[in-house]
Amino acid sequence: MSPSGASPPIVLVPVGSDEGALDACLAALDAGTPAGTRVWLADNAQSGPRGGALIDGWLARTRLQAAYTRRATPVSEAAHLDEALRACGKANVAILSHDSRPLPGWLDALSGCFEREALIATATPWCNAGETAAWPRVGDIELELPSPQRLADACRQLPAEAPGLPAAVAHAVLLRGDACEAAGGLDAVSFRSWPVALADLSLRLEGLGWRNVLCPSAFVLRDGESVPGNGDMDALAARWPNWNARIAGFLMDDPLRALREQLSTVLAGDSRQSPQLDLFPGVA
Repeated sequence: MSPSGASPPIVLVPVGSDEGALDACLAALDAGTPAGTRVWLADNAQSGPRGGALIDGWLARTRLQAAYTRRATPVSEAAHLDEALRACGKANVAILSHDSRPLPGWLDALSGCFEREALIATATPWCNAGETAAWPRVGDIELELPSPQRLADACRQLPAEAPGLPAAVAHAVLLRGDACEAAGGLDAVSFRSWPVALADLSLRLEGLGWRNVLCPSAFVLRDGESVPGNGDMDALAARWPNWNARIAGFLMDDPLRALREQLSTVLAGDSRQSPQLDLFPGVA
């Protein structure tokens, strides 16, 4: 599924130095993404020899239309992603953290959000370590979860509504290319880390009339939250003085509580139908 008249999004994976996390990410990406999807593994001079061999092996066997590039020297995380996004032009791009594991149907679900509402500029899936987009509890990390397939099936039973988020979250996000270009892209001068640069971009998009939303029918697994760069949160608060109060208000008001509880209810009903509660330690 892709927005009418638009090409399917490009999946952009910033390659990290953790080979185990990258291996799990690529395996999940290959299993849960439509064959032929364009994928770009963008390496900010992070991978070592083992990582390079892992990537070569995955490229040789993947069903996806994948490519790999590596910078000769590293730049900041935000600068690296801004460089990649500019190379993609007006294309819609799904950025997937190298330590995330997307569940089946994730990309179709995110694309469906764009198709249903033209004002959505960023669509973020659920995540067990997703900060404001976290399930089963907002702002928390949960590592004991139902099996990926059960969780994916349950998400598909949720309403198609796309509730707003204060900003997109960096475990995975689909960006509308023309909207991001109109907003000026990522600010790689003021921010070094991708999660904070994404929050700033989200706020600029909102100021231009676009929406940052949760996609309830998509889920991406992760073992931990993103870490902001030194000084980045201070720079974000200086540019957007109400940011900290807005996040605090969102966490306290918890406007996604009913939707999270609905997902829990669907999963509880599914577990009653099957006596085998398929759990996997550490979401490995």
